[in-house]
Amino acid sequence: MFISEIQYRVRYGDTDQMGYVYYGRYAYFYEIARVEALRGVGVSYKDMEAQGIMMPVWENHSYFLQPAQFDDLLTIRVMIKELPAAKIVFYYEIYNEAGQELHKGESVLVFMNKETRKICRPPKYLLDTLMPYFKN
Repeated sequence: MFISEIQYRVRYGDTDQMGYVYYGRYAYFYEIARVEALRGVGVSYKDMEAQGIMMPVWENHSYFLQPAQFDDLLTIRVMIKELPAAKIVFYYEIYNEAGQELHKGESVLVFMNKETRKICRPPKYLLDTLMPYFKN
């Protein structure tokens, strides 16, 4: 299983009138975490798109456990639990500085040929990069 973590400080603009992180921001946190997770192992979304492969979000699920608040330092853990095929599933866990799990979620993205707009297989270099995380 592939696991990566980033930290994110909640900004005032991330919050609603009650001072809690606005529910729509969690999808943004997911995107930051998955892009940085792949970047951390040398895979660039930008380069993948330049090579003709896009990754649109197919599904997105969020589970709100406790509210995150302004100025919280969040740890966003992203996991890939299975080697991707035509789709890749990212799982997320978000914790505050005290280690409390505040949020969890998952996103399903598909690999799409930029020119034909048809679902396709992931690029070989992505599979080669992720393969070591799935060897028992």
